[in-house]
Amino acid sequence: MPIIVDLDVELAKKKMSVSELAAAIDITPVNVSVLKNGRAKAVRFSTLDAICRVLDCQPGDILRWVPETVPVPEGTRS
Repeated sequence: MPIIVDLDVELAKKKMSVSELAAAIDITPVNVSVLKNGRAKAVRFSTLDAICRVLDCQPGDILRWVPETVPVPEGTRS
């Protein structure tokens, strides 16, 4: 997936656990873990707003896009 979630990095910077963040933004620790591990299919803006408020960061500190690499078939490299 080309969207990378760096929530674990921001949590480490703030020395905050998943449980502490979950309590601060009023969602379950399981849902924070799903987001942190990149398994979430979507995130509500209200949740993203709460995360940024608590961690004092920007959405781009948590989410980033990287292009997918397309494998080059053998024999076609120049």
